[in-house]
Amino acid sequence: MTETEQIPTAILGAGGYIGQHFARLLSDHPRFGPPLLVGGERSGGQRLEDLWLISDEAPPDLARERLARRTPAQLRRSGVQVVFGAMPSGPAGGVESECRRQGLHVFSNAADHRMDPDVPLLVPEVNHDHLDALVTRGRRRALLVTNPNCTTTGLVLALAPVWAMLGPRAVHVASYQALSGAGYPGVASLAIHDNVVPFIPKEEEKVDAEANRILGAVSRGRVVPSGTPFLAHCARVAVRDGHLVAVTVEATRRPGRAALEEAWRSFDPLRSMDLPTAPHPPVELRSQPDRPQPYRDLWAGHPARARGMAAVVGRVRWEPPYLRFFVLSHNAVRGGAGGSVLNAELALAAGLLDTPGGRRR
Repeated sequence: MTETEQIPTAILGAGGYIGQHFARLLSDHPRFGPPLLVGGERSGGQRLEDLWLISDEAPPDLARERLARRTPAQLRRSGVQVVFGAMPSGPAGGVESECRRQGLHVFSNAADHRMDPDVPLLVPEVNHDHLDALVTRGRRRALLVTNPNCTTTGLVLALAPVWAMLGPRAVHVASYQALSGAGYPGVASLAIHDNVVPFIPKEEEKVDAEANRILGAVSRGRVVPSGTPFLAHCARVAVRDGHLVAVTVEATRRPGRAALEEAWRSFDPLRSMDLPTAPHPPVELRSQPDRPQPYRDLWAGHPARARGMAAVVGRVRWEPPYLRFFVLSHNAVRGGAGGSVLNAELALAAGLLDTPGGRRR
């Protein structure tokens, strides 16, 4: 696809932290055109570079643009075909539904539609078959595809390579979640300084419901959840980016430790597909006793466009029937904007997106 054939895009909620990561990832994307930046009532009219929050990444050239205010109908009339959703859950739901009604393909980071029966909740390396199962190829209806909660994303990436080998009876989870997961302005400094907050509203429920859906099977065009209990404790910690999750799997099967480690190392189901944001491998295994750490492992992922897209597994302990490990993922990249961009790349490769001229690939 040449530059002139790039698909016109927009970012809803471009002024927020996830929206800025969308802008960074899409500014020079080979298949999706530089996005129209759409802001809300507070950010509309401001330059994105003046709102920039990503401290370790310089703003792209398009950040010099002012955030526009556009309705879904105006986006459609302006030629936009694909919308990336970075709006907060709640306000996002109605806007994304209207975008879809207007014929725009929506790839959302919000929670509003994740559990809708006809909406794929997607982590491409884990359940790419859900996309085909829930989308009828011959229909002209626009897509609405969601990525899961940022904690769930790293968790299921780490579990997928070993899931069938273990036959889990239950999964126990304790998460140490970064401040940026709360959005901007996030947690008040006096509430988090020298502190850990052991409650994040609705987070533990999301982990259980979403992980079960993603790891579930497709039957007759519907997703049947795995039915495995995910017993989660979720806490907010004073780290800017990076969700660290302690996982204990209660297994019904007893593979060897070497087989488990090889399953993680060899896991790369998207290797044969040309998806620019896909990391190879998507799970990196660390042998050091004190890894993974947000400070050292936050930006794991290769090639360069996939920085921050790999989950990092470490401190593996296998004492049957219990497998214990830690997994780290970048909540704003793999668990946020990058996850949605990868979902869109997968949909494009599957021929499910309208390309310029109104045809499907």
